[in-house]
Amino acid sequence: MRITDIAVQQRFYQALLERDVSYVGSFFVGVKTTSVFCIATCRARKPKFENIEFFTEVKDVLAAGYRPCKVCRPTEHAHEPPTEVLQALALVRQTPKAKVSDTFLREQGIAPEKIRRWFNANYGMTFQAYQRMLRINTAFEELQHGKTMTDTALDNGYDSLSGFAYTYKKCLGKTPQQHSSTQVIRLSRITTPLGPMFLAATDEGLCLSEFVDRRMLETEFEDLQRRLQAPIIVAENRWITQAKRELAEYFAGQRTDFEVPLDTPGTAFQQRVWQVLQEIPFAELRSYQQQAEALGNPKAVRAVAGANGMNRVAIIIPCHRVIGKNGQLTGYGGGLERKRWLIEHEQRVLQTKQQTHFRLVPENGSDSPPETQK
Repeated sequence: MRITDIAVQQRFYQALLERDVSYVGSFFVGVKTTSVFCIATCRARKPKFENIEFFTEVKDVLAAGYRPCKVCRPTEHAHEPPTEVLQALALVRQTPKAKVSDTFLREQGIAPEKIRRWFNANYGMTFQAYQRMLRINTAFEELQHGKTMTDTALDNGYDSLSGFAYTYKKCLGKTPQQHSSTQVIRLSRITTPLGPMFLAATDEGLCLSEFVDRRMLETEFEDLQRRLQAPIIVAENRWITQAKRELAEYFAGQRTDFEVPLDTPGTAFQQRVWQVLQEIPFAELRSYQQQAEALGNPKAVRAVAGANGMNRVAIIIPCHRVIGKNGQLTGYGGGLERKRWLIEHEQRVLQTKQQTHFRLVPENGSDSPPETQK
């Protein structure tokens, strides 16, 4: 919808001027003088306040007659990776055990430089390093299921056992001979209406769900690896696949509860706080004081807030449903605008469900069709 609240407009305009990444997906700005629309991080010259209007959804800004900006490409960057990246990833999926070289990318009409920049910006590694991690994950799975080291190395494109062993140890911290005692944390990327997120999982369950621009994300990765005694590699497992599906359903307004298993290492107190967070009903809000009281320790408000901040599984463990005692939004690792969006999204979904239920109930108040009533 079009945003008419002047205070909200001014806040969004300031975010546009500062190119604030935490606002990606929170709004789209239409520029009246050029008929294009952008996201918060657009690098183009900033329009005057009187020449713009804000929208909450892509469909609304398109319906208003605006076309996507060629600089920030809002329909791509707010949700999906660029087309060239999607094409490169498709090539990797087609040949998971073969190397997709720069030469091969050029033959397909894809500029390797663009792919390299995107992977460095979004994964902190090159496209070739990303592929190596995928192959090592495949090798890890095969070794776990009894395949020999020689067959595994050759089938995954390595010319020598020494080269395979070196890469394996560099990625997993142990040699292939030590694989039976190795646990790994698999990491994947998902796009959402609020910007991209990282999902990570062990064999036990999902251990991380965070926006890629979250403050202190690298510290979270290091803490996870230390607590679980496992390296992080780029790959997927069934829990990541399940989490991707459930999050997509959540953002589409089709899911209010998550079922994916979790593996969330932490102190006993943190575990209790995270459990109480999961007990907050969909679309309802609690204060930190109420959370402390639910734990049976009303004086532990600051400790509860601290444990909330240590939650690594955003949205699924819904720390966004906790606000200040005065009703104000406070502390959220993904940014307050994302917290505001999540709260409003859940309230919209709940309102829609209630209205639908109301329409389905006959006017006589019975759940039975009128013609069956005595």
